[in-house]
Amino acid sequence: MPRVSAYEMVEVEDALAAILDRASPLGTEMVPLTAARGRFLAEDVLADADLPGLPRSSVDGYAVIASDAATDLQVLGEVTAGRLGDARVRPGSAMRIMTGGSLPEGTDAVVMFEDVEEVDGRAILQHKPRQGENVHPVGMDLTAGQAVLSKGRRIGPAEVGLLATVGCVHVPVFRLPRVAMLATGDELVDPDQAPAPGAVRDSNRFAVMAAAQDAGAEIVFQAHARDDEATLERAMRSGLEAADVLITSGGVSMGTRDLIKPLLERMATIQFGRVSFKPGKPLTFAVTAEGKLCFGLPGFPVSSLITFEVFVRPALLKLAGAEQVLRPRIEVFLGHDIRRDPVRPEYQRATVSWEDHHFVARTTGLQASSRLMSIVGANALLEIDPGTETLAKGTMVQALLLANL
Repeated sequence: MPRVSAYEMVEVEDALAAILDRASPLGTEMVPLTAARGRFLAEDVLADADLPGLPRSSVDGYAVIASDAATDLQVLGEVTAGRLGDARVRPGSAMRIMTGGSLPEGTDAVVMFEDVEEVDGRAILQHKPRQGENVHPVGMDLTAGQAVLSKGRRIGPAEVGLLATVGCVHVPVFRLPRVAMLATGDELVDPDQAPAPGAVRDSNRFAVMAAAQDAGAEIVFQAHARDDEATLERAMRSGLEAADVLITSGGVSMGTRDLIKPLLERMATIQFGRVSFKPGKPLTFAVTAEGKLCFGLPGFPVSSLITFEVFVRPALLKLAGAEQVLRPRIEVFLGHDIRRDPVRPEYQRATVSWEDHHFVARTTGLQASSRLMSIVGANALLEIDPGTETLAKGTMVQALLLANL
């Protein structure tokens, strides 16, 4: 008699919902501005003052009174950025001003250098400005109390610049999720070793750790354990003690040496043990009594990375406080025929490019779960619904974007 799994098959949407329902931000902390890049804001950030606080010039030129009828003006001096003019400008006079300089008292417009001839301390205007011309008014960039960055936003270079602009040098952020990564299998050896016949180098541990770090997590524990129940249990408990999230690879199928599911049953409550999903049907998700998340990923390299991408990455982002945890999706046209799995939805690795005014997707070749080359260079996952008929070239499908196009 064939062995039958004790776990009900769940749909992708239900599995992802179950995961996200049990993932919550882990708390907050303050970090210096120089350490904020890549973190997620724990609070809205407001502007502390108007910017600019005074009207300033947007060009190099001459600050003048727009309503002044004179076009031959006495130059009273010069204003540079960061310094205030020390003379009041009255009709018949002007002040030389550099880009970013605050307008001298009495002026309300700036004439560019290119439109002025200065001779013997006098500015002869070739152009009559309107009021406000070439002037950045008070509060043009920011107004005091304005929300400039929202809670849950990832801090990138532009956000760091805004934080500096508003004087936010101690930044409130969500705590990084701590991850423990455990690779399992008697056949695995470390990457610096030459594998014996029947053995393979351990790629999953390092690929998944890199993916977790890309998602904003901190790796606090990593190990390889053989398919021995006591050894695996010790390693899993050590990982859970150190981390918020335990990720394992391998040992979740139905073989006699697949021990992860039984061990998770001792340590946590399994939420699901199979997903209608290719590649990665045996994906297992469990939650400990303390609320720590456990993910049992399949052992094949591609299955491990794709299940991480679709299910684990959103959970890590939610734990890290991200407002947006899912990858963007777009509609693409197939660049060639695609054969579908008859039973399960499949996430095929692909490259998407812009051709003839629409996005075209081509798979990365053989989609075998063991072929890591199928994901190297891929910028999208094609969401292919199950069916018996081949999808023809030109068919429109959904694509989950892995990178900017």
